[in-house]
Amino acid sequence: MSRTTSPPRRKRTVALAGSALLAATALTVSALSGTAAAQVEGSNAVAAKVDNPYSGAKVYVNPDWSAKAAAEPGGSKISNQPTGVWLDRIAAINGTSGARGLRAHLDTALSQSGGSPTVVQLVVYDLPGRDCAALASNGELGPNDIDKYKTQFIDPIAAILSESKYANSNLRIVTTIEIDSLPNLVTNTNGRPTATPQCDTMKANGNYVKGVGYALNKLGAIGNVYNYIDAGHHGWIGWDDNFNATAQVLQQAATAEGSTVDKVAGIIVNTANYSALKENNFTINDNIAGTSVRQSKWVDWNRYVDELSFAQAFRQQLVNVGFPSNIGALIDTSRNGWGGTARPTGPGAQTTVDTYVNGGRYDRRIHIGNWCNQSGAGLGERPKAAPAAGIDAYVWMKPPGESDGSSSSIPNDEGKGFDRMCDPTYTGNPRNGNSMSGALPNSPLSGHWFSAQFQELLKNAYPAL
Repeated sequence: MSRTTSPPRRKRTVALAGSALLAATALTVSALSGTAAAQVEGSNAVAAKVDNPYSGAKVYVNPDWSAKAAAEPGGSKISNQPTGVWLDRIAAINGTSGARGLRAHLDTALSQSGGSPTVVQLVVYDLPGRDCAALASNGELGPNDIDKYKTQFIDPIAAILSESKYANSNLRIVTTIEIDSLPNLVTNTNGRPTATPQCDTMKANGNYVKGVGYALNKLGAIGNVYNYIDAGHHGWIGWDDNFNATAQVLQQAATAEGSTVDKVAGIIVNTANYSALKENNFTINDNIAGTSVRQSKWVDWNRYVDELSFAQAFRQQLVNVGFPSNIGALIDTSRNGWGGTARPTGPGAQTTVDTYVNGGRYDRRIHIGNWCNQSGAGLGERPKAAPAAGIDAYVWMKPPGESDGSSSSIPNDEGKGFDRMCDPTYTGNPRNGNSMSGALPNSPLSGHWFSAQFQELLKNAYPAL
């Protein structure tokens, strides 16, 4: 399992403008706008697609992750929470050492369901040239391996999910599609100080767009699969020159390789990242001594200060560019709690706009572009269905305790490189404003168990455990 993000720090060139769930227990139930009647398919009753797959459903608890969490001091407090299952290489489909394969997960989910609707959360994550702006989660496929991606990764996943045992069951399969891919085509390509040669290559060959479109088309054709496209986070996409451009790229991918926007259930934001869910001590509209919060060093002309406001706005932007009006959004809250003794209890001093923002912000990262094993982070809101308008669920798509990347180079056969953003001594690059990385020391390869991080997440959880 792996995951990284390298959100860019945008240059100040935009003109200032106007303004706890138990294992397999049901998530909070909200009204469904599209509650469906049962359809009969063969001898099995199959529920038609619902507007929000999380509403009225249990969510699968991965026993592999749960056992690791329970083995940690204090880990039993959260080991019954549902987390994402990461299909991050071809071998993961059939299972690897210490991790069951896709069929085994689905079989276990059926046994957990007890006959009730049950969500299984899959992260589909093996694009050619994966994570072109971050080495820690580079993948096994080269930039031009689009045919191998289709035939050896997506097709086998689709074949398993299409088996009658699963397709005609009470499972609702939520697929998080290729995190960190499409936003990179906007923010980390030619003409930006944050550009990388690898991202220029992936934009030029079109294989991110083709791969995502193919995955959406193949998986979305299965009646109980719900596709959610990764859309970065507010500290990556929230600027004027990134916001609509990213929506346009998502629309392009959703209509590529035979797919249509109707095969998209929604978006997911903040996947495996750390951006605060809701900043309560300041808003984007605040002014200090006549200076807008947008001009603070932390906000840096962004139009959003937290994930909830960004997710709601970006969901609407996708509707504006042609997606169905009922698409939803997921927010990964697995590591964005920022509790503990460092959590501010009120606004910062109104001496300057920077003292005001920095003194009050929950997100304690050195820079919002820091993404690897962040020091001081804590567990966020527990998984919950329909917590806010337009939001299908808060989820823990990134299993807490799994590393973002190694703090030093570690030889491996998983295709994962060493990214200096995971090195606590690193002084940064344009994608994090040339700031210190803020990473924890002694971290293992991305996706591997990181006990010290898990303990820090427990300690700094908000709401507290």
